[in-house]
Amino acid sequence: MIFNPMGRDRVQYRLDPESLGKVLPHSPGVYLFLGPQNRVIYVGKAKDLSKRVLSYFRSANHSETKTARMLKMAKGLEFILTLTEKEAFILENDLVKKFKPRYNIILRDDKQYPCLRLDIREPYPHLGIVRKIKKDGALYFGPFSSANAVRSTTRIISRVFKLRKCKNRKLLQRARPCINFQMDRCLAPCSRPVSTETYREMVEQVRLFLEGRNTELVAALKKEMSEAATHLDFERAADIRDRISAIEKTVERQHVVSRRMMDQDIIGIAEKGDLRQLAVMFVRQGHLLGTRHFLFEDSNAALSEVMEAFLKQYYSGQVFIPGTILLSEPVEESESLGEWISEMAEKKVTIHSPRRGEKKKLVQIAVANAGNLLAGHQVARKEALLESTRSLLHLKKIPRTIEGLDISNLQGANAVGVVVAFKDGVPDKRSYLNYRIKHVDGIDDYGMMSEVVARRLAGPPLPDLFLVDGGKGHLAAVKKVLDQKIEIDSGITVPDVVSLAKPDAFLGEVNDKVYVPGRKNPVRLAADHPVLFLMMRVRDEAHRRAVTYHQKLRSRNLTRSILDGIPGVGEKRKQALLRQFKGIDRIAKAELEELCAVPGINRNLALKIMEGLSGGGAQEQGGQTQVDEKTQDVI
Repeated sequence: MIFNPMGRDRVQYRLDPESLGKVLPHSPGVYLFLGPQNRVIYVGKAKDLSKRVLSYFRSANHSETKTARMLKMAKGLEFILTLTEKEAFILENDLVKKFKPRYNIILRDDKQYPCLRLDIREPYPHLGIVRKIKKDGALYFGPFSSANAVRSTTRIISRVFKLRKCKNRKLLQRARPCINFQMDRCLAPCSRPVSTETYREMVEQVRLFLEGRNTELVAALKKEMSEAATHLDFERAADIRDRISAIEKTVERQHVVSRRMMDQDIIGIAEKGDLRQLAVMFVRQGHLLGTRHFLFEDSNAALSEVMEAFLKQYYSGQVFIPGTILLSEPVEESESLGEWISEMAEKKVTIHSPRRGEKKKLVQIAVANAGNLLAGHQVARKEALLESTRSLLHLKKIPRTIEGLDISNLQGANAVGVVVAFKDGVPDKRSYLNYRIKHVDGIDDYGMMSEVVARRLAGPPLPDLFLVDGGKGHLAAVKKVLDQKIEIDSGITVPDVVSLAKPDAFLGEVNDKVYVPGRKNPVRLAADHPVLFLMMRVRDEAHRRAVTYHQKLRSRNLTRSILDGIPGVGEKRKQALLRQFKGIDRIAKAELEELCAVPGINRNLALKIMEGLSGGGAQEQGGQTQVDEKTQDVI
């Protein structure tokens, strides 16, 4: 029984931990976080609603990006009590399917997997392919990993065993048998007298074959072959011999993964960035029948959270459920989850995350499969992203190498420019470059950007694309330099160039925009578009690099003083003077005897210091101090 504790359809609560602590009970149930327009953005299940919901508001939980984003969007909370934790599982699963909340992990591939159905209640059963298991008394075998896998199995059965091939559930009488009888692949009970006992023996053999009990099946067939030979029925004995040979060849191709002849689902999970790849291995009677793969994109959830969400949605009464489910990643409350799945399967189902032994090795195989698939997905994803970038921005070729350009200065002082490099969408920090602006004075962003580009063009290899931080003016300045380079050297191929500008709030813009040469209006992409994300990553990295380099340069220049220009005053003597007098001004005002009192300062050097400091206090002097970030620093 599931009920609402408030006696009304919907009661919404403010996201105030103190208030929620007073109304949330220590009981099982389901909670719903609500976003704008009261839309459900997350559905969760809890054994103890009060503890689970309030845990979201503790700072330790905000380390997960997905949770932090969800809480930032959430405006209210609803909850529904259930009498048992099993009912909470059911309700949570139903609500996730109904609302498809933005921050829940959704199993997109919800199609049913093919199974084989054999209705032993019929006098002459036939083997059919179905995608939905019903509680109708028939035998179901599977699920198979694909339609090809199930068709391959039916072809073997059709060749080895002589069950009827007609798809009618009820046997229809025919005047003459079909071609399958002529090919010796059917007993043709539709037109010939075939006893139910003879047909039932064949059905039992098919059952043993599909259950993986091939040793038992072969032993029974050998006994039957021997009896036929004893009765001088050599034709029947030869037929059984051929059947045994076909079965043994099939068994040789099957991969035994477990010495324990049992049904198991083995689930492994791997992660990379925001991708989570899940691999399910179907083991039936110790033999690996196939695998199924599930990819969860744009997910920063923990592996255990993805695994738990998968189990709830995958085993919700729609597929065959084995007696053992092995997981590479343990889940919370696995015992209660196992009880819920056992209730759906109408048998005992054990959920286990092994730590050693044969089961651990099986799980490691599943994880390795998931990792290999994930690597392939990453390559395909990068290729698709780069091809989409080329198409949307009208580039000459796929931008496998992108370099972001930016400058930084303070009122024109200590001006610097940087180049950051991305290869196949990933930062390549070994190719980063720092430039100190030498030929532009004052505040002139366009001139500084032009200088950086011109100096970069002098040092091949060049990238496929330059990304400039700025608007149409910055783009035009860089494009002019590129055009001039082509005029000077007609044989050179210069990179494409685009610029990324921030939104103009005055015009009501909310997303960054991309400017491309020869186009008046910018290319506008959705806020969550992968191409825009890539451009923003390159731009932000260039900006971070430029600001950091500028700050380091300013900091080092500020530590330099006029003392560095006085012959005989090294770092040790300078530090001794600063410790003694606490500043350049006091050193300049010191008497000769006071200077001579400093360790390491004799009379001649003291006179040089007084002469060097005559009429001045502290001064800044520009320098060419190298900044060691394991990158090239171009002076």
